[in-house]
Amino acid sequence: MTVRIGNCSGFYGDRISAMREMLEGGELDYLTGDYLAELTMLILGRDRMKDATRGYAKTFLRQAEDCLGLALDKGVKIVANAGGLNPRGLAEALNKLDSGAKIAYVDGDDLLDRAAELDLGSPLTANAYLGAWGIVECLNSGADVVVTGRVTDASVIVGPAAAHFGWARTDYDALAGAVVAGHVIECGTQATGGNYSFFTEIADMSRPGFPIAEIHRDGSSVITKHEGTGGAVSVGTVTAQLLYEITGGRYANPDVTARIDSAILTRESSDRVSITGVSGEAPPPTYKVSLNALGGFRNEFTMVLTGLDIEAKAALAQRQFESWLSNRPAELDWTLVRTDKPDAETEETASALLRCVARDSNPDVVGRQFSSVAIELALASYPGFSVTAPPGNGAPYGVFTAGFVDAAEIAHVAHFADGTDSVIAPSPQTRALEELEQPALPTPRPHEPTIRAPLGILAAARSGDKGGSANVGVWVRTEDEFAWLVHALTIDTLKKMLPEAEPLTVTRHVLPNLKAVNFVIDGILGQGVASQARFDPQAKGLGEWLRSRHIEIPETLAYSSGVEPAERPGGSGVEPAEQPDKKGELG
Repeated sequence: MTVRIGNCSGFYGDRISAMREMLEGGELDYLTGDYLAELTMLILGRDRMKDATRGYAKTFLRQAEDCLGLALDKGVKIVANAGGLNPRGLAEALNKLDSGAKIAYVDGDDLLDRAAELDLGSPLTANAYLGAWGIVECLNSGADVVVTGRVTDASVIVGPAAAHFGWARTDYDALAGAVVAGHVIECGTQATGGNYSFFTEIADMSRPGFPIAEIHRDGSSVITKHEGTGGAVSVGTVTAQLLYEITGGRYANPDVTARIDSAILTRESSDRVSITGVSGEAPPPTYKVSLNALGGFRNEFTMVLTGLDIEAKAALAQRQFESWLSNRPAELDWTLVRTDKPDAETEETASALLRCVARDSNPDVVGRQFSSVAIELALASYPGFSVTAPPGNGAPYGVFTAGFVDAAEIAHVAHFADGTDSVIAPSPQTRALEELEQPALPTPRPHEPTIRAPLGILAAARSGDKGGSANVGVWVRTEDEFAWLVHALTIDTLKKMLPEAEPLTVTRHVLPNLKAVNFVIDGILGQGVASQARFDPQAKGLGEWLRSRHIEIPETLAYSSGVEPAERPGGSGVEPAEQPDKKGELG
């Protein structure tokens, strides 16, 4: 017996046609959508400041207007966290569609009015990550559509599975299996080839289909997609998504702590991957709280530097700009991006970019008086001066922090279509979250000749943001490759390959079942994505940067990956490593 749960959204702004595509594409029991992220909560908070009736994902309402009748006809129930900061408002808007659907909603996550009482500071938004049991109660009441506020991403999948099978609150292994399946499909097409390192191996990436989890009574699952859709479901695509935005082998949710390190992935057939063996533990006694606050105001400009003397041109522009400023911002960051090439055949490839970002608590300091100075340099600075955009005003930016609140402090409430409601108690059992012991590592490979090549000829990676930190999961496909990777890619090696991480705290978690290592780099994103502290503010490309960096790789592994010996000094990016002479010393 299985329940077939599809996904039609991985973020606020995802493919608007996905709900109809999933409903028309094949059989489903439930259709879910994840519309919320740390940055989204800030965006919705600003929406709510302008209009108290807003604060939810408006695109979901558009999708429901188009597809709710179709879902009812097909007997598919819809569960989504699109309620954001105003699930009641979204439920009321859905009822106005007059579809005849029974609309229920879940709230209690919004702690803004209690922020001071709960020692959470003075945020713009404060939302606890709720679990799945409010969704379960709504579905058990007969709801056709359930919308929620800030629940964990996996909860919109766990709720339907728990309701369908009648799981108890302490069925931790089954719940953990559903959490893992939910984690795989909640980001939509990232499970079917999107953001996938080995994308060139997928025959059709024109329009990847959205994923489906076929969940069994014991919590095991099969990840798949509708037949005939683009993309692919493979052990690789599922592994990549499992490594997305996690820390170690324990993945905490309000209802269960899932042991991701226990998951076993097996290819069943084309576009079908099973997940078995997942074990679960009682959840932690606290709920995580997403806190967004106004960090201040920021502005930026980018100068284009072309041709010769790039560094001297950058130094002149920076020196002039700072001396001409009448009021220096609290933060002033310069970045020179060397996109230029010598003897370039186009002006664009002969040019570099000099980016300046300013932040201050006073909007006037980073307003027109700041950006206008860059324009005033136009005829007085380096040769070939130009900027990418005209001067503009500064804009507010947010900062994200995570708080934690005792589970008993959360008023988790399910509101049913008939106007009644039910208070959801926290988990009857809890267990403090602890780091796992280091698992036994495979025996190191014997000393052997190596070549210096990009890590990515063997390894895939997936990276993402966790507040001000980032995670980078790296995995390989064979046990031989893992025996090399786990000993070669240490914290010290990672810091050498990613110099930005060198001064920061980095932790490494080994996941043998996935043939993976996962790194968490604390503070690399400053105060979170909204603060835009770096070029890639959500760390989405961090893993691909790591894959492009060179490392010593055993020749036998490099050649088995498709690198030919004749390619070593050429355009493949592979370089011959120095080899010891007969005495064992470098000659």
